[in-house]
Amino acid sequence: MIVDLNDLKNNLDKYIRLSAMEEIIITRDGVKVARLSAYEEEKGPGGAAVIREQGSIYEVTPRRASYEDFLELTETSEERYEYIDGEIYLLSSPRSYHQETLGELHGIFYIWFRGKKCRPMLAPYDITLKRNADDINVVQPDLMVICDLKEKLNEKDYYMGVPVLVVEIISESTRSKDFIKKLNLYMSTGVKEYWIVDPLIREVHVYLLEDGEIRKSTVYKDHQAAVSDHFAGLEVDLDMIFL
Repeated sequence: MIVDLNDLKNNLDKYIRLSAMEEIIITRDGVKVARLSAYEEEKGPGGAAVIREQGSIYEVTPRRASYEDFLELTETSEERYEYIDGEIYLLSSPRSYHQETLGELHGIFYIWFRGKKCRPMLAPYDITLKRNADDINVVQPDLMVICDLKEKLNEKDYYMGVPVLVVEIISESTRSKDFIKKLNLYMSTGVKEYWIVDPLIREVHVYLLEDGEIRKSTVYKDHQAAVSDHFAGLEVDLDMIFL
């Protein structure tokens, strides 16, 4: 079945019921953008559910998992996972446009930070962020700038500090997580600046974060250059990363 996005929004309950019987393809302006299908939980340790990142716009909220569940799941797995607000996310393989954007962006960051104390790091690279001792989260940003790497490495050579700047390159399936869950997480755990890069509409959102709040928010688009508020002089020409 094929339905328009506006029709889906207006009749969501109906189409969720129908998705149990057949896959629903969602279109926007006549272009296929996502699918809605019956939800199947992937079980982790202790029966904890795992959310898969995929094309579906709507996900059923899984049962919460503990941090210990997450550690047990990832200890021997070759898959990539994130743990945010008590939920485990299985990260999908990035698409070509994502990797092209990431490669160009990392090249610009690498050249700008070369010779400086801070250095850009690429995913996959676990970042453990704590709101408090009982609120532990583990994420894998696409790109991050770390200024205290050697000081915050543990005995297993894992970084346990807080990056100064974090970049997420979003897709349709990760949009709500990156704009809501991760923005809240980074804001509340000491990240100074957060970039959300959207290759699909050629936009970069730059958030300056301070004391658990958004101090400044700027959207760069078209042929502009995205400007860092924390690192004076760091600029990224959008035409250089959106090929």
